[in-house]
Amino acid sequence: MTEDHKRLLAVFEVRVRDLMALCDSRKRKIDELLVMLDQKEKELRQAREMVEELRGKCDNMLMAKIISANEEEMKNARMRLSRLVREVDKCIALLTE
Repeated sequence: MTEDHKRLLAVFEVRVRDLMALCDSRKRKIDELLVMLDQKEKELRQAREMVEELRGKCDNMLMAKIISANEEEMKNARMRLSRLVREVDKCIALLTE
């Protein structure tokens, strides 16, 4: 082997080592990114679950508000009816006199 071939072989070995080191660093970066992706997917799943839970709570609160409003209306209607019955009783009492 000539000196030229030895020099070319040495340059080739250095470049192969550099390429292998670059490949290793890319593999590590890919592994890091995969771990981050897993973490973000977990966070997204948790956030979606929380959104669904909050939607359910909101629906329940709206339903309770509707029921509460209906109960309030019923209470007001009962009070009006009671007032009307008392007025009718008074009128009947006046008529019987």
